[in-house]
Amino acid sequence: MKVLLCDDVEKLGWLGDVVEVKSGYARNYLIPQGLATVPTAGNMKSLADEKARRSAERKLAREKQERVAKAVAGAEAVVAANANEQGHLFGSVTERDIAKNLRDQGFEISDTMVQLSEHIKEVGTHEVTLKIAPELLATISVVVVSQDESVESVDKDIAG
Repeated sequence: MKVLLCDDVEKLGWLGDVVEVKSGYARNYLIPQGLATVPTAGNMKSLADEKARRSAERKLAREKQERVAKAVAGAEAVVAANANEQGHLFGSVTERDIAKNLRDQGFEISDTMVQLSEHIKEVGTHEVTLKIAPELLATISVVVVSQDESVESVDKDIAG
């Protein structure tokens, strides 16, 4: 069944697109939720201006995402965590910790952009991928240090 999208629907299409979907999906979800309607010439014409405006907004958002990806690529996030003498963390470094560190450095990064296959549980340097947009990735270095080391190094800097 062909439907005209009245709003952006993730993994389906943008406002004003005519897409082919299963009839049950259209009748039971898209049309009742106001996300789609039957494609007629009048409906298409009424959505034309909004479609052009949203397209321009998406283009500006994509340019901003590309600037963020270029700026953050190769950046280094230093995260202090409690660790034992062997370098094993008592907790772990999560996406939230890394994103917070990057935001503190002035980058516009959300927690969901940080892609970790599993939380970091060892002291050291780790390569982490940031997913800025579906096809837009950036790689950063995350240096995990023991909180004891970071406190000692700060004390040495103050004393010296």
